[in-house]
Amino acid sequence: MSIRRCRAAFTLIELLVVIAIIGILIGLLLPAVQKVREAASRMSCSNNLKQLGLGLHNYESSFQKLPSGYLSATASLNGENLGSGWGWGAQLLPFIEQDNLFRQINTKLDILDSTHATVRTRVMKTFRCPSDTPTGDTFTVRNESGTVLCDLAFANYVACGGTYEVSGFPDVNTGIALRNSGYRLTDIQDGTSNTLFLTERESKRSPSTTWVGAVTGGINPPLNPGLDDELGQTFILTQTGEVDEARMPNNSLAHVEDASSRHTGGVIAVFGDGSVRFIRDSIAPAQWVGLGTRQGGEVLGDF
Repeated sequence: MSIRRCRAAFTLIELLVVIAIIGILIGLLLPAVQKVREAASRMSCSNNLKQLGLGLHNYESSFQKLPSGYLSATASLNGENLGSGWGWGAQLLPFIEQDNLFRQINTKLDILDSTHATVRTRVMKTFRCPSDTPTGDTFTVRNESGTVLCDLAFANYVACGGTYEVSGFPDVNTGIALRNSGYRLTDIQDGTSNTLFLTERESKRSPSTTWVGAVTGGINPPLNPGLDDELGQTFILTQTGEVDEARMPNNSLAHVEDASSRHTGGVIAVFGDGSVRFIRDSIAPAQWVGLGTRQGGEVLGDF
């Protein structure tokens, strides 16, 4: 006579309990995983900026001046850009191990020249923050009439033009990245450790950011319809604004050229001494403005 054995199995209630426990564990682990992932992305972003900072110092050692914010002819002081438009990032390429790419650029020819069609859309990992999630690797540049001029590679890092609007004051601003002007480190009277060189911009706030340059005739449309169009130099430059404007990092004013990032609580920045530091959103307006000047004489204190 055979004996039938019954196998033990999960009841429906037991199965639901197990699923619930797994769900709770995933819920507990997910924030930790996200924190680890963001920490790694933040470290990678800092390393990118460190490499760019070293490139700036090596450039200055080679040419006895820093790269200008961008290169462009103009008919008058603070006048419109007449080209070529190549920015600080393009000038820096030989100093960040991108000699071959730099050789494809003729800085005397405009960015819009057909010979630069491939170069200007080259995605550069060194210029991208891994925490950011842009909608695409390129963006389209138009002029005031809405005519398409070209596509540019998206990037996240911009140089500091100073206190005032880089669209209106490309030649006489207070920072280190002006049109056609390359300063020496010795020109920075506020001290290199107190002077902002580079910082971040994230795609949701500033979708038109690039390493390439200021496209001649290009505009940077505002996200806030109440603001005016910005000019092409805002693709590669930022400014701090004046104290009463309170345009600290990640502010809510929706200026496309302001500093911003996907890192919680602030932005990562490169200073004139080559150091890479985190600047909190809560920095005092006067300190933020002071960081953007090369010879403002401000006493900044800790930030």
